[in-house]
Amino acid sequence: MTTATALMMYDACIMNQMRRTTITARATSLATLEAEAERRGLSLSALIAEALDEKAEALRARRRPRLGLGDSQGRHPAASEAVYAPEEDWRE
Repeated sequence: MTTATALMMYDACIMNQMRRTTITARATSLATLEAEAERRGLSLSALIAEALDEKAEALRARRRPRLGLGDSQGRHPAASEAVYAPEEDWRE
């Protein structure tokens, strides 16, 4: 199998996992992303997909239950409850 064939198969696998959507963004934000995409030799779409993946992973990581430290004897009722990171407004 040639490298080109392998890349086409890889791209086909990725496209089956992707969903096309429309976004609304400030012109200045898009200009910044376009410049970064050009600097890195990527398409704007690829750069935005990368940024969305990073943000989604960060959100998933923040929502994972964390174990609290403290009394292991279970004398305090909150010791057995999951603790979640506080919500932050990421749009600012």
